Amino acid sequence: MTKLSVNINKIATLRNSRGGDTPNVVQFGKDVQRFGAEGVTIHPRPDERHITYKDAYDLKPIVYTEYNIEGNPIKKFTDMVLELKPTQVTLVPDAIDAITSNAGWDTIKHKDFLVEMIAEFKRNDIRTSIFVDPDLKQIEGAKATGTDRIELYTEAFAHQYSLGNKAGIKPYTACAELANQLGLGVNAGHDLSLDNIKFFAENIPGLLEVSIGHALIAESLYLGIENVINMYKGKLAVGSRQ
Repeated sequence: MTKLSVNINKIATLRNSRGGDTPNVVQFGKDVQRFGAEGVTIHPRPDERHITYKDAYDLKPIVYTEYNIEGNPIKKFTDMVLELKPTQVTLVPDAIDAITSNAGWDTIKHKDFLVEMIAEFKRNDIRTSIFVDPDLKQIEGAKATGTDRIELYTEAFAHQYSLGNKAGIKPYTACAELANQLGLGVNAGHDLSLDNIKFFAENIPGLLEVSIGHALIAESLYLGIENVINMYKGKLAVGSRQ
């Protein structure tokens, strides 16, 4: 069964737009779990323009499902993760000024760096995942880093699916199959939505977790957060491929 982890960055964006504490990020973290989410994801950035480092600490005591912290492993981020010891750290090669994640790691070029970072997190009993493009060489490179899992960067799939090109799933299926053969867990995220999640899950063998934020929060404006979480879970239950 594929787990749904809700990325709550957009809740912090809305809060920060008024400079107060509404909506309350911690309460929202509690609520998404109460409504059925199997994890909470955050992605603090160096400029703290949405989720802040303080939020990361405030959320730690209330996340009783899986706590996934994403980000570029700069020193401040790494120190925070090692102190908080979330369930999972997902390493993303974000540029400082990136609006959102826009590329996976070059696991071959950055092998030595990733090996060092991943070893440190694993010494602290933190499950590791690295954000990768759907490229077989990058999956092989990911295996060499010692990571526990990969997170497939799904923007290209989502774009092709919106154009009616279902063949856009093929490189993702191939990468998931290779990851399974290599003993890597498979996560996925970015631009997954109620429109495409069932088809994606149907075609990705061994999909362990999806982290969804922007689309899920936008859909919730019309349909309600509790309803949307359960709609995702229903589509994942039907679509999950072993």
